[in-house]
Amino acid sequence: MLPCAIAFASAGALAGCGGATSDPKEEKRSAAQIEHSEEVAEKQAEAQELAKDRELLATIEASSQQEAAEAKAKKIEALARARAKKTEARAAKRAKEKEKAAEANAKKRVQAYEAEAKKKQEATRKREADERKEAERKAASTLDERPSTKVEASPTKIARGKARD
Repeated sequence: MLPCAIAFASAGALAGCGGATSDPKEEKRSAAQIEHSEEVAEKQAEAQELAKDRELLATIEASSQQEAAEAKAKKIEALARARAKKTEARAAKRAKEKEKAAEANAKKRVQAYEAEAKKKQEATRKREADERKEAERKAASTLDERPSTKVEASPTKIARGKARD
C-alpha cells in the first residue's frame, strides 16, 4: 500500500489532480525559498570565484613585484659594479701618475746630482789648472830672481882689468 500511495501522490502532484492539492501561498513560499536558495548559492559561487580571482591577482602582483624587485636589484648591482670599475680605473690611473711623477722626480734628482758633481769636477779642474799656472808663474819668477851662472865682474876686477889694458 505504501508504494501505491507514493505513486499516487507523485502522479497527482505531477498531473495536478488527485487528493493532493497545495495551497498557492505555500507554492509561492517554496518557490521563493528555492529562488532565494538559488540566489544565495549563486552569490556564494560568485564570492568564491571572486576570492579565487583576488588570490590569483595577488599571486600575479606578488610575482610581478618580485620580478620588478629582482630587476631593480640587478640594475643596482650593475651600477655598483660600474662604479667600482670606474673607481678602480681612477685609482689605477692615479697610481700610474704617482709612479710617473716619482720616476720624474728621481730622474730630476739624478740629473741635479750629476750636474752638481760635474760642477764640482770642473771647479776642481779649474782650481788645479789655476794652481798649476800659479806654480808655473812662481817657477818662472823664481828663475828670474836666481843669480845667473855668468859671473859678473866685480868693480875691483873691472878696475884691475882696465889697468891691465
